[in-house]
Amino acid sequence: MVKIGLEIHGYLNTKEKLFCKCKTSRGIKDIKPNINICPVCTAQPGSKPLLPNFEAIKKSIQIALILKCEVNEKLVWKRKHYDWPDLPKGYQNTLSGPYSTPTGINGEFLKIRIREVHLEEDPAAWNPETGEVDYNRSGSPLIEIVTEPDFSSSNQVVEWLKQLITTLSYIKCLEKNSGIKADVNISLPEINGKRVEIKNVNSIKNIYSAIEYEAIRQKKELVSIQETRRFDEAECKTIKMREKEGAEDYRFISEPDLPMLVINKKEIEKIKKAIPETPLEKLEKIIKRYHVEKKYAEVLIRNIDIAEFFEEVIKSINVELASKWVVIELLRVLNYSKKDLEEVNLSPKHFIELLKLLEEKKITELKAKEILNKFIPNSFSPLKLAKSDSKINSKEKIQEICNEVIKENPETIKDYLSGKQEALNFLVGKVMQKTNKRADFQITKEIFKELIKEIK
Repeated sequence: MVKIGLEIHGYLNTKEKLFCKCKTSRGIKDIKPNINICPVCTAQPGSKPLLPNFEAIKKSIQIALILKCEVNEKLVWKRKHYDWPDLPKGYQNTLSGPYSTPTGINGEFLKIRIREVHLEEDPAAWNPETGEVDYNRSGSPLIEIVTEPDFSSSNQVVEWLKQLITTLSYIKCLEKNSGIKADVNISLPEINGKRVEIKNVNSIKNIYSAIEYEAIRQKKELVSIQETRRFDEAECKTIKMREKEGAEDYRFISEPDLPMLVINKKEIEKIKKAIPETPLEKLEKIIKRYHVEKKYAEVLIRNIDIAEFFEEVIKSINVELASKWVVIELLRVLNYSKKDLEEVNLSPKHFIELLKLLEEKKITELKAKEILNKFIPNSFSPLKLAKSDSKINSKEKIQEICNEVIKENPETIKDYLSGKQEALNFLVGKVMQKTNKRADFQITKEIFKELIKEIK
């Protein structure tokens, strides 16, 4: 059986880098190289690091806690040495390494053991083809989550990572536009195979493909020496880079320019209390307490802002209507606008007012959808529109308009009489145009059927 362990890297969502005041810039498209830099993050002679960014420290503790880790109260920075063009100092400052005290240890997430969670700085971006180095991301705070080799298949890894990403999104600690990357460790102990590390695999899809390829390769070729490989996305295969380094190759030493970090127990407890429910806890609550259908609940919990918005709405609106309009209609509008809920100013109060108008049949569903479209990017009270957009329920009024539409569309009537059912929807649509979507859809449909029967 294959044994798989992960070393997952993600950028923390902070405004500044880890040891200087430069702005973080990962996830920003088309940014010019070497804009957000200073002597510290480019390792100019004589430069010294500032005290660590407390925002990054706090977020790393939040991640450790949500993964059920024991948080260490004394954190010692290390220098991890390696000679690579993207590392201007010749070493990386990290809370990992031999005799280190990572931010968190001995955790567990969905039955996979977490060995450690630690904070470190990101190197620069080096282009091996041109030799150019971009220092914009150099020194950005990076979180690393190291699992034990508890995975036994690529499918298990993929599902676990999806749940991990959703869970971490609840505490909004990671830069959402930067994604994650992982070093994947694979071995086949049943044939005494040595561990192979696949470096910097940059998407869940590629992680899956890399594991699939490597598991097959190792069954064919016994790996007798630990090695490091990279994943070639174009060829969909792993390629040997070098024999695997040991910890001694990095020459870890304590960092003399950074003091030990002492985390107050009260601060840890304060952070712990502020951590929200996990997606699985939220799912169980939404299904059991609010009696939401599972298919809707599973969509709601993918985003904490949507889930909390829904919980606010159902204080005033029945669950069935709220579920449909949050999961289907609200997400439709947000997706069309290419916005997240947190990026727009949508008041739950205005949303509730809209659904109440619909619930009380004061406006049509089509009119409600039209108003909802206008809620992006800033919502407003729909009550002012209720009179001018009030629903037309009068059969006499609707029949009058239906007769107009029949006279104007004789060919469509022929199509309907010949068996083309979609023609009826066309006629109803014409009534909606004439009434600014205020006519009752079902009444309109029934009136057309009756009127066309008389034409026969």
